[in-house]
Amino acid sequence: MTTVGSTTTARTASPAFPAGFVWGAATAAYQIEGAAHEDGRGPSIWDTFARRPGAVAGGDTGDVACDHYHRWREDIALMASLGLGAYRFSVSWPRVQPDGSGPVNPRGLDFYDRLVDGLLEAGITPYVTLYHWDLPQALEDAGGWTVRDTAYRFAEYAGVVHDRLADRADTWTTINEPWVASFLGYGAGVHAPGRTSADDAFRAAHHLMLAHGLAARRLREAGAERISLTLNLAPVLCPADAPSEADLAAVELVDSLLNRQFLDAALRGSYPDAVLERARRLGHVRDGDLAVIAQPIDSLGINYYNPTYVRAAPGAPENPAFPGSAGVAFPSVDLPTTAMGWPIAPDGLTELLLRLHRDHPGVPLVVTENGAAFDDVPGPDGRVADPARIGYLEGHLRAAHAALAAGVDLRGYLVWSLLDNFEWAEGYGKRFGIVYVDYADQRRLPKDSARWYAGVIARNGLEAP
Repeated sequence: MTTVGSTTTARTASPAFPAGFVWGAATAAYQIEGAAHEDGRGPSIWDTFARRPGAVAGGDTGDVACDHYHRWREDIALMASLGLGAYRFSVSWPRVQPDGSGPVNPRGLDFYDRLVDGLLEAGITPYVTLYHWDLPQALEDAGGWTVRDTAYRFAEYAGVVHDRLADRADTWTTINEPWVASFLGYGAGVHAPGRTSADDAFRAAHHLMLAHGLAARRLREAGAERISLTLNLAPVLCPADAPSEADLAAVELVDSLLNRQFLDAALRGSYPDAVLERARRLGHVRDGDLAVIAQPIDSLGINYYNPTYVRAAPGAPENPAFPGSAGVAFPSVDLPTTAMGWPIAPDGLTELLLRLHRDHPGVPLVVTENGAAFDDVPGPDGRVADPARIGYLEGHLRAAHAALAAGVDLRGYLVWSLLDNFEWAEGYGKRFGIVYVDYADQRRLPKDSARWYAGVIARNGLEAP
């Protein structure tokens, strides 16, 4: 990788990224593939959760989504037209192993064979994510991520996919955003499988990380050269001008649950005190587990959207996504927001990258998700103008460039998302894509942001401000 000294840092210049910097886009299987009942695919926890009354906005499901299962050639052509160098997609576990273990579904693997071959023919590097939240329902019926056995079944599944695609896939990401899968899925109940138990959330988080370690070890033994883990990370900040000791304690607690629980386990082989206290009571962490989790990785994927703001607030009820957070408030801040209501704070990305560079030196970083939902509407000419998204992306790329200029080993940036898609509990009402999808007829319309991003890729940098 070109040294940081080769990047352009002057504020009045056009920020250039290092030679070889990877530009790409990301998606997830359940959000785009559709074909939920075709070619031997089994049900996932999201198929089940989406049918729970009131669980997903509008009663939407991923049954059809963007119909990528049938339209993948068209979607690869779109990627090529934008000049993407990499495409991060996830493999649907229930498409490959309908019951989560046992017999492999050859038609499921055939789909990913075709997809990877098509990407390579288009000159696009495939980045494989093995788990992006679509646990086979049969495994959930047996306890899901709250039981250790699921971690071992995941490692077996990882081996199956690797055996089929190892000769062509570049980077293998084990787990995507274990905090979301565990604390929103098993603690707050707002994601699949919709459980509401703090203890289950901690059990699930540990077993997801154990699954990462077991799969990483298996992949390495099978010859995988580039293994990654993707975490949703955020600076935890107190908006007060002069934070009190109680405010700082609130920051430390939430940072332990959101960030350090996963960073420390994967990169240091340890858990912060707030997690260890729960582990001692529950007894789900066994001797040797943390050594398994802390397998060497070749890059850390970072999904960044916004900081998390907290302050001490005696009497505030516990936030179910952060067990133990009674007395902590999560205030809104005076910043512009996306259609999700998330504050837009590009400087948080610089701060996060600098922290990772400082706390975990020697670990290459890749921004594997960054993007925003806005209320996009096609004009009469079919053009989808989305200046707010362009502003969001440009601000965050400038923030990433600032981190590069400060010495951070940042290797790439993958925009979220290539396509508008099924946005989990929000259904189809929130559009993150740089390509508009008309769900009535599945037309793809590149937004202005797609053309802008193509320009960034072509020049390997931004225009002068």
